[in-house]
Amino acid sequence: MNVGFVSLGCSKNLIDTECLIGIFKDKRFQIVNEEEKADVLVVNTCGFIESAKEEAINTILEMAEYKKQKCKYLIVMGCLVQRYYEDLLKALPEVDLFIKIEDYDKLWDKIEDLLKRGIVEKGKKINNKKITQIPQMPMLLQQEFLNRTITTGNNYAYIKIGEGCSNKCTYCAIPYIRGPFSSRKMEDILEEANMLAKKGIKELIVIAQDTTKYGIDIYGEPKLAELLEKLSKIEEIKWIRFLYSYPEGITERLIQVVANNDKIANYFDIPIQHISNTVLKKMNRRTSKEQIENLLKTIREKIPNVVLRTSLIVGFPGENKQNFEELKEFIKFAKFDRLGTFMYSKEDGTPAEKLPNQIHGNTKKARYNQIMKIQQEISKELQSKKIGKIYEVLIEDISFDGKYYIGRTIQDVPEMDGIVYIKNKINKKPEEILNHFINCKIIDVNDYDMIAEIV
Repeated sequence: MNVGFVSLGCSKNLIDTECLIGIFKDKRFQIVNEEEKADVLVVNTCGFIESAKEEAINTILEMAEYKKQKCKYLIVMGCLVQRYYEDLLKALPEVDLFIKIEDYDKLWDKIEDLLKRGIVEKGKKINNKKITQIPQMPMLLQQEFLNRTITTGNNYAYIKIGEGCSNKCTYCAIPYIRGPFSSRKMEDILEEANMLAKKGIKELIVIAQDTTKYGIDIYGEPKLAELLEKLSKIEEIKWIRFLYSYPEGITERLIQVVANNDKIANYFDIPIQHISNTVLKKMNRRTSKEQIENLLKTIREKIPNVVLRTSLIVGFPGENKQNFEELKEFIKFAKFDRLGTFMYSKEDGTPAEKLPNQIHGNTKKARYNQIMKIQQEISKELQSKKIGKIYEVLIEDISFDGKYYIGRTIQDVPEMDGIVYIKNKINKKPEEILNHFINCKIIDVNDYDMIAEIV
């Protein structure tokens, strides 16, 4: 049978999808990229915010249309299923099997029951609207991580070091969907990293809901810095980066490890969400404005060429004009290299859902636009300073017309940050350039991308 996959949401979800692709391959199924050729379609959903839920529902309905053609079975899994299982059973009879995250330790058993015996387990009744603490979620088996099929190309792969989250920010449903933070054993992560290196992967992107929490639950102390050092000893790996590092967990040792190791990108992805102490407290964040400012200062002093990325939420309940003006002034002062902004999404069952002074949608949109306009000007300023500089670029593609090679520097996260267009002025075949690291000089920039020539 042919099996097709649609993976929605974050890179952590993508790894789950890659593991399931590996399972299907191991069971001798044929993986296809065209939905119309699939006998089985699997949708891995996101249920984080309202827009993600809408995208997931629309995708499920779109995939259900293929059941009028070749597709025999439609399987849906992931965060949306964990959160709204009973509702989905009633609303989407087109789906043959829903798999909750809490059943991932029985993932293949459930799929096999459907494909071989046509058994669909309806599950127990749950109240989806009222979120309560969910126990530790089962993690995929180590063998499933080792057999995963990499879908991100030849050069980079994500490596998940933990599952769930224990931070309990008042706006976020992740701890209730994915359970409390649970670290993977270091030896298991290193075994997977060596497997990826042997497959030719050159860049590892270390991820978790909060990477700075890695190790605390099983080793009694944070172990991210030690893990990064050990990963850097894998000879075939050229670049390493870690994402989603909450500010309160960034230690002096972690900063030092990044500063002293050439393989680890001088890049900190620090979701601060806001800067007003009033708003931070309502969000149940664990840092203050003063701590955030000191952290950024320390990182920049220790690593002068560091790239700082953050994410913000505008329109959080009770965010008044003064709070927002404070955020705007901070963004102008901090000058983040990369910045993403979200409009607050009212999520079922989260503490913030019940807070007074909910912000009107038009106000959220206006504030979002103001922040992004400020950041666009900052980005222009920072980008212009790169003209004339030489960067090592990983060449990953070639433009349709063949005029440019396309690549990234170590300062650019794939699919998130900018890219480098390198003028094709050399007499070499594409196979001699693609997937290689080449020094390039920046000759022009726009708001986010750069144009370069090989030196």
